[in-house]
Amino acid sequence: MKKIVLAAVATGLMSFGALADEKPTEDEAAKIKATLTEWGFEGGVYEKESEATGVYEIDDAKKSGVQYDVKLDKDFKVILISAD
Repeated sequence: MKKIVLAAVATGLMSFGALADEKPTEDEAAKIKATLTEWGFEGGVYEKESEATGVYEIDDAKKSGVQYDVKLDKDFKVILISAD
């Protein structure tokens, strides 16, 4: 029974790692920064979702002293802004 539980846990951990977000390329990062600047944001941590959706996530972007999380679609258009 313990072997079955350990195998299930190991499988779950391996699949979790496969869903980790990726770092965008330099070109993608430049486009992300341009969009954020256009909207008045600064900074943030850029990630590209690895689920093949083409969505970019920006954590902790700042605007007027407030932190936000921002999501961009594959064309670098804002699809979500949420206060952090």
